[in-house]
Amino acid sequence: MTAYLVSIDLGTTNTVLAYAAPGASQVELFAIDQLVAPGEVAGAPLLPSARYHPAQEELGPGQLQLPWQLADVAGVERVAIGRLARILGAATPGRLVASAKSWLSHPGVDRMAPILPWGGEPDVPKVSPVAASASYLSHLRANWNIRFPDHRLEDQQVVLTVPASFDEGARALTLEAARMAGLPRLRLLEEPQAALYDWLYRHRATLSVDLAQTRLVLVADVGGGTTDFSLVKAELRAGEPHLTRIGVGNHLILGGDNMDLALAHLVESRMAAQDGQEAPRARLSAARLAQLTERCRAAKEQLLASGAPERVSVTLLGAGSRLIGASRKAELSGEDIERVVLDGFFPLNDTQEPARRARAGIVEFGLPYASDPAVTRHLASFLRQHAGAAREALGLAGDDTSLPVPDTLLLNGGVFRGAVLAERLAETLARWRGAPLRILHNLDPDVAVARGGVAYSLARQGQAPGIESGAARSYYLLLEGERAAGGLRAVCLLPRGTAAATEVRLLERSFALRLGRPVRFHIVSTVADAGQVPQPGTLVDLDPLDVVRLPPVATVLRATPGAAPRSEIAVQLAASLSEVGSLEVHCVAEDGSGRWQLAFQLREAEGEEELVDTDILPPQTDAAIDRIERVFGTRSKAVDTKEVRQLRASLEHLLGRREGWATPLLRRLFDALMERSKGRRRSGEHERAWLNLAGFCLRPGFGHPLDSWRIEQLWALFEGGVQYHKDTQVRAEWWTLWRRVAGGLDTAAQLRLLDDFAFNLQADTAERGKRPITLVDGSEDDMLRLGASLERIPAAYKAEIGNWMMERIAAIPAGAARLDAKTAATYARYLWALGRVGARQSFHASAHEVAPAEVAEEWLGKLMTLDWKKIEPAGFAATHIARMTGDRSRDIGGALRAEVLRRLGAAGAPAAWTALVREVVELDQASQTRMLGEALPPGLKLIR
Repeated sequence: MTAYLVSIDLGTTNTVLAYAAPGASQVELFAIDQLVAPGEVAGAPLLPSARYHPAQEELGPGQLQLPWQLADVAGVERVAIGRLARILGAATPGRLVASAKSWLSHPGVDRMAPILPWGGEPDVPKVSPVAASASYLSHLRANWNIRFPDHRLEDQQVVLTVPASFDEGARALTLEAARMAGLPRLRLLEEPQAALYDWLYRHRATLSVDLAQTRLVLVADVGGGTTDFSLVKAELRAGEPHLTRIGVGNHLILGGDNMDLALAHLVESRMAAQDGQEAPRARLSAARLAQLTERCRAAKEQLLASGAPERVSVTLLGAGSRLIGASRKAELSGEDIERVVLDGFFPLNDTQEPARRARAGIVEFGLPYASDPAVTRHLASFLRQHAGAAREALGLAGDDTSLPVPDTLLLNGGVFRGAVLAERLAETLARWRGAPLRILHNLDPDVAVARGGVAYSLARQGQAPGIESGAARSYYLLLEGERAAGGLRAVCLLPRGTAAATEVRLLERSFALRLGRPVRFHIVSTVADAGQVPQPGTLVDLDPLDVVRLPPVATVLRATPGAAPRSEIAVQLAASLSEVGSLEVHCVAEDGSGRWQLAFQLREAEGEEELVDTDILPPQTDAAIDRIERVFGTRSKAVDTKEVRQLRASLEHLLGRREGWATPLLRRLFDALMERSKGRRRSGEHERAWLNLAGFCLRPGFGHPLDSWRIEQLWALFEGGVQYHKDTQVRAEWWTLWRRVAGGLDTAAQLRLLDDFAFNLQADTAERGKRPITLVDGSEDDMLRLGASLERIPAAYKAEIGNWMMERIAAIPAGAARLDAKTAATYARYLWALGRVGARQSFHASAHEVAPAEVAEEWLGKLMTLDWKKIEPAGFAATHIARMTGDRSRDIGGALRAEVLRRLGAAGAPAAWTALVREVVELDQASQTRMLGEALPPGLKLIR
């Protein structure tokens, strides 16, 4: 039974629930029961968004008991959520799950995989960002249902707030977290809007007066994990204020967490300095840094509070038996806060400098924090993005080139509890504007968003002031084959401002799609203001730096039951903003015979550059496919062995050298080969040619539309093995194929390959005699290349494989002053494979799947015993094992890094290698090709 209007602010730092009965004049805060000490439960309006996974003997029976019996939605047997989690996590590093909301918007990892706490020890239970978020919502639901048993939370009108800058992937994952928590029906609301709704509701009786001089409101929401900007146009209509949200900012992982981390870095350096100049200055582990960051968070809040002391001591406790004796202290002062937090994150920026796009920045705990920490520079960029709409709202001339600055400011987020930070942002805007701004007082930034969600529901019922809004950004369909010079050619799919539940259909664009096969489209969004809102179907050129790439949308089109049989259907795309606030895209048959919803592929790893399946192919493509048909087709006449062997040369004669074949052509050729896969069994020559071409055309297994479908088809052939299993070249081509496409295989498939890898390298004579005929024999070289390419296998397996490789490397005799060719080749094989297995940055796997840092350091120590001048591959392997990622849980220690750099310098290594070890940089093309074993297809770029 619906009786309450409910709003949940699922924050990075805290989760809050507010509610009201329909028609009520007051919005209430729900006191959330939570553990505040072992065995002690108390209610509070703020539930820290944190989980703590205690050790087996850490807490006794009953000390984690809550007033309800509820299994953890994330599947962890013993867990503390809320205030106790925050307390325990501050004292014991490595067991605290925090900032799950920031992880929801991180496309570089599988956000549904158990990866948190990031950098935690192997014995600490892990949960996914989605499951962690779900656990906080589940906690609220259980607590509410005990308090209001006749009005279950899942039956109420629930609003869940999200950053306005969340892309469709992050929004869909938020909805998935709510579903896991038993809240399948709710509505999403942008957090800056919610904060303004709270202010409007509290001032509803005097709005005409309060907003009489307001034309443009900036809502600046800087919370624990994100910075979110929104612009709201205000105008009087019939004497009453009318509000319209006209702009939102790009997603920024930038907030209080970054400030705490910057202070932790400062304290860490001071503690190292106390050890003396001669002491080794090893950086803290990721877990210890997390502990120090929590201490700095508390110190920051003290130093920003009214009547703050001049200095605060920060203590980092020791570990184990030396808990007290090994503790270390350093001080933070008010001057540190001014220099690091105020000037570092809120510089006055009198020149209105935009945000810097440099790659360097604070990168820790696996999260891609904004490279530029200056909120005021991001704000300048945001106002430029929306300059056209802002000038119109302010009544400025269209040809005015000055930065349009809003006349009214509403601040929200826990960061602005520090009055000095709020004053600095207001002062910065006033200096840009040349006049003071009107400040809308936020009663309580910690709870305003949750309260505002209830006010939004009241507004929808006509009982409170509302804000007109629609799609926060414009969505575009990328068109492959129509790429603009230096940019992206795209067609507008859904314009910014489109009202919810309004469907927009691309009548000018049709797609001929095959039934029974998946189709994927790539969509980007942008909040940039190009002067005017585009119309649906408008063809535009987009700056790649201004767009956000969404996860691919896909479906399998199946014929409507009872419809006439056919293999292809003409469709158009239709897009709308759903009632819950998320993007929905459908394929609609032109003849009205069907409608298919396209779902976001949320488990796809980032790293795709080739985009939609409207590819332009060379004119000789059909002739090339005819050659493939002649060799492998079912109706082909017998061809002689020479013609089969020369198929590749024949294709190159038509299409040019195969190294120049573009990705769309490669995939079209693979499709032709796959359709004729049975023809590979006609002879050993047929099988060799097919395996070689198929692997080459599908490499690296991802990066182009439908690659996941192609991999699924190819993998179906694996268990059958090869027909000509006694042919050495056939066996080599079999393993080369799987090594080439390994990037598209999921973890289960890679583990299956690992089984054959282990058998081929370790089975004894008796075991080999029992080898099933379908288990293809593989040489040591084939297996090394294959094993090194299995990036999605668990880190523990990588450690085991790398240890085995190190043993083999150590056994290579290298006594001669100059290596003979055979010894040099052996070193090259093993060291290449070790460098790939131990790499800090993988090509196609999630960051949590790299080999453990402590194991990588052991390998580096052993590589130091080799002569890098004589054995050049040793330096190459060490470079990638020591490569800087900026993530402390993956990176090696500072002292060892310095030694690697020294050794590289002494060996005369290329500057590109030392750059990879010294700082966070991209791989150059030569290093990328060497690491992959061959070049990527032309036009395909791994975004890493």
